[in-house]
Amino acid sequence: MSARIVRPAEGLVGTARLPGDKSISHRLAILGAIAQGSTELVNYSPGRDCRSTLDCLRALGVRITLEDAGGAPKVTLEGRGLGGLNAPTGELDAGNSGSTLRMLAGVLAAHPFESVLTGDASLRRRPMRRVIEPLEQMGATLAAREGEFPPLRIRGASLKPIDYVMPVASAQVKTAVLLAGLHAPGTTSVEEPMRTRDHTEIALEAFGASVTRERRRVTVQGQAVLRGAQFIIPNDLSAAAFFLVAGLLLPKTNLVLPQVGLNPTRAALLDFLLPQGAQVKVLDVETQQGELRGNLHVRGGGALKGGVIDGALTANLIDELPVLAVLGTQTEDGLRIRDAAELRVKESDRLTAIAENLRRLGARVEEHPDGLDIPGRQRLRGAAVSSFGDHRIAMAMAVAGLVAEGEATIEDADCVEISFPGFFDVLQALLE
Repeated sequence: MSARIVRPAEGLVGTARLPGDKSISHRLAILGAIAQGSTELVNYSPGRDCRSTLDCLRALGVRITLEDAGGAPKVTLEGRGLGGLNAPTGELDAGNSGSTLRMLAGVLAAHPFESVLTGDASLRRRPMRRVIEPLEQMGATLAAREGEFPPLRIRGASLKPIDYVMPVASAQVKTAVLLAGLHAPGTTSVEEPMRTRDHTEIALEAFGASVTRERRRVTVQGQAVLRGAQFIIPNDLSAAAFFLVAGLLLPKTNLVLPQVGLNPTRAALLDFLLPQGAQVKVLDVETQQGELRGNLHVRGGGALKGGVIDGALTANLIDELPVLAVLGTQTEDGLRIRDAAELRVKESDRLTAIAENLRRLGARVEEHPDGLDIPGRQRLRGAAVSSFGDHRIAMAMAVAGLVAEGEATIEDADCVEISFPGFFDVLQALLE
């Protein structure tokens, strides 16, 4: 386990080299595996999580090639068609990736063999009951440790369609049910308590599935014929968020974040920051295969107001909350986060991890069961902080280190490889 030292900086200058969108990469790879024909994914996420998805698909008989296309990984999958995956010869290892485990569960529930999905120690502590229940309603048999935790043993079956009302908003669970529904006759519907990211719905349409959407209800027509296609994946807004926030906090910033995904269900970050006075311009916006993308030009040094994140906004900012908590310490009014209990069952208990690390850096933070109260206009002091083995905590603390006095040491910083290999090298290249 390696540590990284981050020192104060005055700005980020240049163009950031960002990874492909992690959420989109997972979904396109899984759909490419069950489509007919070849699927080519340019700018596939290079992180360990998305490699775990490819490794699991290979173990299910999917032929996959990976090559470098001018610095952007290109993945080609030879699809097996609906119901065409092979029984694995051993356990399927999802590593640290809850997306891999939950979404693949939906596909495997429709295959007539037994499979076991597992992962690392962190993933084996994450709850799976929310995906087990709808798949059991569709006719599959699933077993988990203590009825809740991986390893997840799945005995697939001929599934029946369902009309599922989700008790908790989760794009991963929605995706699992829709993927299972693809294999069932008739229509399968999912109704969300609040809107979550819609990459799955967009991808399904791009592969040729029939999808209808009405408010928070999504319906897919089963037994569709999916056809492989070529996709250029936008850069990951959740990865860009760390540079965006850091750039806003440092006075000499002149930063470009290129070809970032601007899907409206993900762009809540900009919706939150712009009214606060964030100096961000959105340029060259275009739509490719249903996904918005554009360039972000960031200037730093302006005062930021702060505010409240709760309800649907929390759900749409769930991946960005760790770095927004850092931002909150530097705003005029501070930041109040609520309805974020989901952060306690991520790669770490992110609420506790954020609170403990900010306190180590000298900040005042009040922790609640579902959120944090973070006063503004605080001075941070360099100290040793822990990543808790969580990639988003490590990157958020790197941002904190840029605005702290003295050196900040981030322990076990290599976990950034889960989503953003080379994060610290990219950061170093931009420092002014």
